[in-house]
Amino acid sequence: MILKSLKIAFKKINRNAKVFFIAVSFLFLCFFTLNLIFPFRPKIEFSPTILSHNNELLHSYLTTDEKWRMYTTLDEISPTLRKAIIHKEDQYFYYHFGVNPLAILRAAFNNIVKSKRTSGASTITMQVARMLEPKKRSYGNKIIEIFRAIQLEWQYSKHEILQLYLNLVPYGGNIEGVKAASLIYFEKMPDHLSLAEVTTLAIIPNRPNSLRLGRANDKIIAARNQWLQRFETVQLFESGTIADALTEGLTATRTVLPRVAPHLSYRLKRSYPQSPIIRSSTDLNMQLKVESIVGNYSRQLYGRNIKNAAAVVVDNETMQVKAYVGSADYYDARDGGQVDGIRAIRSPGSTLKPFLYGIAIDKGMITPKTVIEDVPINFRGYQPRNYQETFNGNVTIEYALSNSLNIPAVKVLDELTPRTFVNALIDADFRQIAKDRDFLGLSTALGGCGVTLEELIRLYSAFAHDGQLGKLNFLATDSLQLGRKALSKSANYMISEILTSVTRPDLPNQWKNSKNLPKVAWKTGTSFGRKDAWSIGYNKKYTVGVWVGNFSGEGVAELSGAETASPLLFNIFNAIDQASAKEWFRMPEGVNFRYVCTESGQVPDHFCTSQELDYYLPGISKYHTCTHKQQVFVSADSTISYCNSCLPENGYVKALFPNLKPEIISFYESENINYIKIPPHNPDCERVFTESAPRIVSPIDKLEYLIDEADSMQVLLSSQTANNVSKIYWYINDQYYGSAQAGEDLYFTPPEGNVKISCADDKGRHTDIEIEVKKIRF
Repeated sequence: MILKSLKIAFKKINRNAKVFFIAVSFLFLCFFTLNLIFPFRPKIEFSPTILSHNNELLHSYLTTDEKWRMYTTLDEISPTLRKAIIHKEDQYFYYHFGVNPLAILRAAFNNIVKSKRTSGASTITMQVARMLEPKKRSYGNKIIEIFRAIQLEWQYSKHEILQLYLNLVPYGGNIEGVKAASLIYFEKMPDHLSLAEVTTLAIIPNRPNSLRLGRANDKIIAARNQWLQRFETVQLFESGTIADALTEGLTATRTVLPRVAPHLSYRLKRSYPQSPIIRSSTDLNMQLKVESIVGNYSRQLYGRNIKNAAAVVVDNETMQVKAYVGSADYYDARDGGQVDGIRAIRSPGSTLKPFLYGIAIDKGMITPKTVIEDVPINFRGYQPRNYQETFNGNVTIEYALSNSLNIPAVKVLDELTPRTFVNALIDADFRQIAKDRDFLGLSTALGGCGVTLEELIRLYSAFAHDGQLGKLNFLATDSLQLGRKALSKSANYMISEILTSVTRPDLPNQWKNSKNLPKVAWKTGTSFGRKDAWSIGYNKKYTVGVWVGNFSGEGVAELSGAETASPLLFNIFNAIDQASAKEWFRMPEGVNFRYVCTESGQVPDHFCTSQELDYYLPGISKYHTCTHKQQVFVSADSTISYCNSCLPENGYVKALFPNLKPEIISFYESENINYIKIPPHNPDCERVFTESAPRIVSPIDKLEYLIDEADSMQVLLSSQTANNVSKIYWYINDQYYGSAQAGEDLYFTPPEGNVKISCADDKGRHTDIEIEVKKIRF
């Protein structure tokens, strides 16, 4: 009998188990079917948030629906925050499947028996579902909410669901999520909140309108303390911690979020549109310092009609951008404050000269002590002028670069060829230059092109990396990436040594006697029309670039790289770096020394009495013996000179005379500078010389000239001759036109058509050119 009863009981259990299994299977089938038909893929838009490299808030932006909804990461959910939220909202959060059946039954019983809502049945997961799909409260919508909650549990872990909750929970007004509330009301990240602050943020979501921080702080303290006492009852936290929290005051009010590095923040927001949190490479303290320095300095210049400035600081060890100031005041709409001066295309002035000279050193064309002529010159119609409108005669390359002389730079570029230089700049990622490559010529050396401060700072940072270009890094996670060589280590070192000179004339007046002058290699630049002032410097630690001017493009007579931009550069260096002055660049193995003649920069000959050490590249740098003097046969009284053809048997002596180039002689003559001249050649000599023929500098060979037929316009006849020439003779279309003293100019009215112009000196040497003349009516 007993066995029979047990068999019947087991049959009933098996039958009930089968029914239960079938029911559960049916429910699972229904869920999977509905899940396929009504998938739940929540898309949450977060406020783009820009952080410093130390996770400090720099800038944040509203979502498209005008909400402050900042993404809270899992590591920002502190254990204190997690325990407080779960205990208050859903104590069984880690044990249910998104729905707490007991809580639902209890809530339903209370609603039916007591006819009022005394306790909620919504789990944290259900609240997340409701916040993701807000609907009116109804039984039908509650069922949908339950279904969505189960879907969430199916797709996400408990930690992820809690994260979703803390990202969406309302705090009144347009503030959603713990991070936004923490930053706006407490001005700190959520993982830095105290227990009192955590509890405050835990209770507000249930009454976001009545418990508004800054408006109902007394009510909030009372409600907060009630919950703290409950926490103490269940021993959720240590009693001492709760005691401190109970006595903590509450002065929180709504604050404005930081707006640091607005140009960089906007740039990163545009560059990474799918990233709710962008951790930049910016150093917050340095950024604030540089912003303050640029703003204060710009205000000092405002009365001089110089209204804006930009600056950028790069850490050379990582190539990370540590400070980025696009304008003096981002919110100054009148003067274009929202223009990003770091990315604006402007004329670079003389800032490209170090790179030009570095390439020429690598080509073996020059060394620092190479002597070059700084005199008036005409490059096929292009006549560059120095910034100071003066000329210096013979100068060294290092002097030319230190003093930012224009004519020597153009002469070096003419020998190097503009195409070679432009291609090197394109390889260094100068984008506008790449676009304009077919239109750039000799003026490129002086700023006749378009560049950005960002491109220049990247080029100059290569000087801090032995001539190797690197990628600018804007994110904290970016690491040093060096690419192609812009210059050799040797040329790079030579240029850095020149740019380090503290006795340079472009050192601002107020810094000339400064004891705190940072050790920096730097270069200034002023664009044509004084529209842009640049100063860019570097040492082992940092590369800093500044631009000063007007975004409108208006030029200012007082604007210059030396006196306007350099003070700002040194102010920034003094504020961010003093220690690295002890560490400097070491001379690479590829550099060597040699003695050169101070008169020519060439290897000394027997007549070179003054010599100095110069850097050079063995096997690359030119090896020319000095020719700054030449031996001449002269009469005993030094009144006439002889060539080998007319040399008498006796009555002559050998003498050394300066071997001056025609352009130097022309300069000396025009400036009335005394120089030693070779005596006139023997008038009885019948030899015709073919070397050192006159050089016609005006008009320009093969050039087209347009002449107003209603006006008697004239064309300049000008030439450069050897230093033993006294007189020159001009011919137009093989017809004698006139004569002049060496260095003296003439004018003529040209006929229409092809015109042959010839210039002969008193030694019988001559040069021919041809121009085309068209007469038009203007």
